[in-house]
Amino acid sequence: MGSHPPKACSCARAWRVFLGGLVVALGLVGGVPPAVAQTAKASEKVQAKAAQIDRNGVLILVRGTLLALDQANKTGNYTVLRDLGSANFQGKSAAELAEIFANHRRQGLDFGAVAVLEPQLTMLPRIEPNGMLHMAGFFPSAPMQVNFELMFEPVNRQWKIFGVAVNLTPGGPQAPETPGAGSAKPVDATPPSAPSTAVGAPTKKSRPAKP
Repeated sequence: MGSHPPKACSCARAWRVFLGGLVVALGLVGGVPPAVAQTAKASEKVQAKAAQIDRNGVLILVRGTLLALDQANKTGNYTVLRDLGSANFQGKSAAELAEIFANHRRQGLDFGAVAVLEPQLTMLPRIEPNGMLHMAGFFPSAPMQVNFELMFEPVNRQWKIFGVAVNLTPGGPQAPETPGAGSAKPVDATPPSAPSTAVGAPTKKSRPAKP
């Protein structure tokens, strides 16, 4: 994979299984638990470092994780997603993961676009002070953009899922609404010689200049 890990809208709500499944934050309702806040403050004192992982390695991890989540949401079976995680992530049973991501299924969210699109990283892969591989970004799909934040734990020289956060936000150009029955219709006109941004607007014919 390019490198080995060290030994050591209503759709806009992020669903997270972080910190080995011990903390499940659904939109961070109720605020950040004190233990998590203390861990975050301690981590800030030690700066994260860039991860030595190539582009192909990033694609494998990101796509593999999000497609596993997408398939779990569509089938209602979270066993494979759970098995791809570290022992800490597996602290949550498949049934508990199904409950966590129940809103994804109710809304019929589809992350299939990640199979063909290139992710745009907003946080380059980095190694956190606790040894976790951490990255974030989005897939520029339309009409809904897939945003993600992932953490992986090193296990037997492989990166295993440790934390997942995914949400959808409007993104990309959208088609205009279909005009109503009473909308004005464009008049016939000679096609312009160059592309025009005025679609459906009447075109005035120019008159020859008098000498």
